[in-house]
Amino acid sequence: MLTLLGACLLALLGLSALGVTGRAPRVVFLGCAAAAAGFGLAAAIALTGDGMAATALPVGPPWAPSLVALDPLSAWFLLILAVVAVPALLFAAASPAPPPAEGAAFPLFLAGMAAVLVAADGFTLLLGFELMSLASWALIAARHPTGVGRRTARLYLAFAAFSGLCLIAGFALLAPAGLGFAAIRAAPPEGWRAAMVLILVLLGAGSKAGLAPFHIWLPLAHPAAATPVSALMSGAMVKVALYVMIRLLLDLPGPAQPAWWGLPLIGLGAATALIGALRANLERDIKAILACSTLENMGLIVVGLGLALVFRGSDLRPLASLALAAVLLHALNHAGFKTLLFLCAGAVASLAGSRDPDRLGGLIHRMPWVAGCAMLGAFSAAALPPLSGFASEWLLLQSLIQGWRVAEMSIQLIAAGTLAVVGMAVGLAAAAMVRLLGLVFLGRPRTPRAAGAPDAVGMMRVALLLPAALSLLLAVLAAPMLSLTGGAIRQLLGANALAPVAGFDLVLGDAGARYAPWAVALLLALAVGLTWLAVRRRSSLAPTREPAWDGGFMPPPPHLPFGDPLSQVSAMGLGQPIRRSLGRVALAIRERHYPAMPGDPATATLRVDTEDRGFTQMLYPLARLRRRLSRRAEALRGRTLRINLSLAFGTLVFLLALVAWLERG
Repeated sequence: MLTLLGACLLALLGLSALGVTGRAPRVVFLGCAAAAAGFGLAAAIALTGDGMAATALPVGPPWAPSLVALDPLSAWFLLILAVVAVPALLFAAASPAPPPAEGAAFPLFLAGMAAVLVAADGFTLLLGFELMSLASWALIAARHPTGVGRRTARLYLAFAAFSGLCLIAGFALLAPAGLGFAAIRAAPPEGWRAAMVLILVLLGAGSKAGLAPFHIWLPLAHPAAATPVSALMSGAMVKVALYVMIRLLLDLPGPAQPAWWGLPLIGLGAATALIGALRANLERDIKAILACSTLENMGLIVVGLGLALVFRGSDLRPLASLALAAVLLHALNHAGFKTLLFLCAGAVASLAGSRDPDRLGGLIHRMPWVAGCAMLGAFSAAALPPLSGFASEWLLLQSLIQGWRVAEMSIQLIAAGTLAVVGMAVGLAAAAMVRLLGLVFLGRPRTPRAAGAPDAVGMMRVALLLPAALSLLLAVLAAPMLSLTGGAIRQLLGANALAPVAGFDLVLGDAGARYAPWAVALLLALAVGLTWLAVRRRSSLAPTREPAWDGGFMPPPPHLPFGDPLSQVSAMGLGQPIRRSLGRVALAIRERHYPAMPGDPATATLRVDTEDRGFTQMLYPLARLRRRLSRRAEALRGRTLRINLSLAFGTLVFLLALVAWLERG
């Protein structure tokens, strides 16, 4: 297994060198797909076998060699990486040749994520994390030398640097006896060190996962990147950040941490889920809609992780197993359907010429394969039974319902409130998927380009069908797939912890609830089939096609042969009720109405300006603080030499005192 992992990583480094030359980009992407498939094979072997114990590499920092391992937890997330990477890279191979910088950074992006997942010491994990961050920044910046995209790349790089610094500080507190995972488990943090580790991990890995209020980069960076990069960032990179959170909060600190450790995760996860679901109903770019949907799903996953910490700290291991199973299963399900949706969005943008829903419409007739795959992904994202998103969200909601079993009344109330917020987020997420499908694939074409869009063919169609087939399999085989997480659940919660699985059903033990995906799928198929047969037998008329009702509008003029776009609902119009009732929770909104003058036949206009509250309440105040500090620092240039030396000496004394205090602690 070590040989297979090493060969895949070395192949990625070689492909990166080939990508620098700009030659054979198709070979680069297909080679990366083969390496990703190798990662998936190694993960499958580890999940069904004994895994790989910590192994020292002949390279590493001066104080110790780097360590790699493949335990059940890292194998599960390595499988998720392969599930996302293979179809994304096939789509990249079917797309036009990218810039050389993108061809060089793509293999490094994969290698960085894989290095994080197989690391068995802090140095290797941080090295892979930083490689992942820098490579993903290069992938965003490669296509945007100037303009808004370049500013987005700089914003992403700033958050990536912040994330890395927080994780470095977290490991410094977590690993005083050594950076190896075994050494950290032998001396878990306690007291103030444990609290600081929790804060730093939430700041570091949480900002990379898109948790509020550090989520503001994600709805900007994902649309700015190429489609395969967006799929990898949304389907895999945020899962790597989730893996880091699980490893540093649930695994390495040990089971002695208190139940309150999970409360910050529950609060941040619920806020992120609600903000993401709201914004998904208000965005006007199909990739931005999907990026905000990723925020919603990551919020749900982090709520589940917080519940697992609460239940474990309250000595409720069966419920902790239930919550952790929901986390692991939803991470895989989200990777499948979100990869599918991003690739469908890329196919629409490439073949129909736009990512603006107001310039699309009616694509179900011109692009039936893309539309069918997008509908499958959207129904899964909306958690409609029996599709893949329902099983994991059902487990999460059942975990929240069981919050009353915790003895502390405060935690019971928090669980009840979180259940209401999560329910609202799930409903808004379903509304966002309805809005996306209706605007893009239904109705009439709004532009000639949309009316003449071709369907996906060749390798692009294969790239869409792979995650679509996976989502269908996960819908029916959720329980057998979840049984593969048994090793990770026992690793994190103890030898007696079990996955909530009984054959092909998901069960909750003494809670009594049970979900059989195969039975629901069979009943739905039977109901649809019987309805179709009944209609076909009793109907005496053949089906006819007539013009769609135009909402009472007059016939379009000759210069609009595809219909008047104003007669169809717009993206802003469909999201207006949600924006006016709930939008200010996530956005700073300013509406300006410009009525027509009396006697003027021109139409009135409504201008709506929105901005994420993360900018107005966090980044802008930080920018003002930076300017004030810069002015103060500039004033130091006029100080005398004696004052400057005194400041330097005082700073040195303070740092030495701080080091001495930390060494004593």
